Amino acid sequence: MKTLKNNTEKTEKKPFFSRIKHLIENANAWGIFVMGSTFVLMFGSAYLAYILQNDFTQLHLERRSTMIGLIFMIVAAAFFVFKLSFFIYTFIRFLKYKAIPSVSDKELPTVTVIVPAYNEGKQVWATLKSLAESDYPEEKIQLLAIDDGSKDDTWNWMLEAKKELGDRVSICQQPKNMGKRHALYRGFNEGTGEIFVTVDSDSIVDKDTLRNLVSPFIIDENCGAVAGNIRVLNNDKILPKMLDVSFALSFEFVRSSESTLNSVLCTPGALAAYRATAVFGCLDAWINQTFMGQASDIGEDRAMTNMILKQGFHVLFQRNAFAYTNVPEKYKGLYKMFIRWGRSNVRENIQMSKYVFTNFRKGPKTGTRLLFFSQFSRIVLCYPFVLFMLVFVVTHPLLFLSSTFVSILVLSTFPVLFYAKRYSISESVWAYSYSVLFTFGLFWITPYAIVTASRSGWLTRELPQK
Repeated sequence: MKTLKNNTEKTEKKPFFSRIKHLIENANAWGIFVMGSTFVLMFGSAYLAYILQNDFTQLHLERRSTMIGLIFMIVAAAFFVFKLSFFIYTFIRFLKYKAIPSVSDKELPTVTVIVPAYNEGKQVWATLKSLAESDYPEEKIQLLAIDDGSKDDTWNWMLEAKKELGDRVSICQQPKNMGKRHALYRGFNEGTGEIFVTVDSDSIVDKDTLRNLVSPFIIDENCGAVAGNIRVLNNDKILPKMLDVSFALSFEFVRSSESTLNSVLCTPGALAAYRATAVFGCLDAWINQTFMGQASDIGEDRAMTNMILKQGFHVLFQRNAFAYTNVPEKYKGLYKMFIRWGRSNVRENIQMSKYVFTNFRKGPKTGTRLLFFSQFSRIVLCYPFVLFMLVFVVTHPLLFLSSTFVSILVLSTFPVLFYAKRYSISESVWAYSYSVLFTFGLFWITPYAIVTASRSGWLTRELPQK
């Protein structure tokens, strides 16, 4: 198991040329090609946009001359103003965020850590070992691993973990593959802790992760759930490198802001904690949840978060509680993961719309409603904008490409700077490549997720076909 703690701390400052030398020495040919192509496209497009200024002016005049074009420009401008204002609001909330430090051993609550596993192989052993090595009072922790009918050697590796860790871990098997939600349900019912912690079987944690993760429950008696800070474990490939930069922004910026509103919208399956009373307050509804008449077997983390928020509990984020998880290394696995997330997002936004404008909890609720509106607006407007993009591509291909790449250069600079400040300058530039990939290779995810929202299935956990 590789050392993790050093990865969570800000990269030590080195001379600029030393960082460039390190980047070159550790780069591979394909990575250099991808990064180089990204910069060529962005700066080439910036120059192209400069020489096409008259064409852009003419296009704007043409749009203003038609009713449809004028309506679109007004809607687009209004949406841009809202998103810019919302970004500024998010940034201000982010500046107010502070992680809660760990409480003392005596104050720490009893916890049940649930690790559901399906076709995980040896990685589940590494997950359980990292949890067993946590700096948490041994008498206060119950470690429970559940094999959800795996078809590979996952159970054998659980037996190895049991042999090595003894009574510190309990293992069990589902009679057949029933889905992650049912594995967690079994863990919730068999657990004895005041706090439930869920950890994906392809994740490992730092020694202080558990104590940092559960401390907010002691400080805030209204806290019902806590989201951990997720980083990428297999970050030696191009796609994982891109996702690591994306995760840093999603968790350390977005969820930090949401946490100041007591309204983190999703506690990730890779690392999350729940107050037992909050779980049992919605457990029956959660396990029996359906969408359009079909049983829900995806988005169990977002659904649990939504139901806990609905009960009036606070949901917080702990930036100092790290988990490192494996992510897809190929495009097929990546888009399947995003489809699953997209479908869950559609379902849970519909569910959230049913209570977010009610008096669902004491205290301020405006921030929570703004978070909902920001997410829901992306769903509502995705089809008009995709349609506009396709028309723009067909009618003005050069203008579309130049303006799109310039937008990527401008808008992706913030995540680049954010990651560079928190971690590494050399790795931060992958934010540009990720934006290019998302814009041209994953733009279809949300529209597709909307029309297929009733479909279920994990999509990414089956064994490769021989």
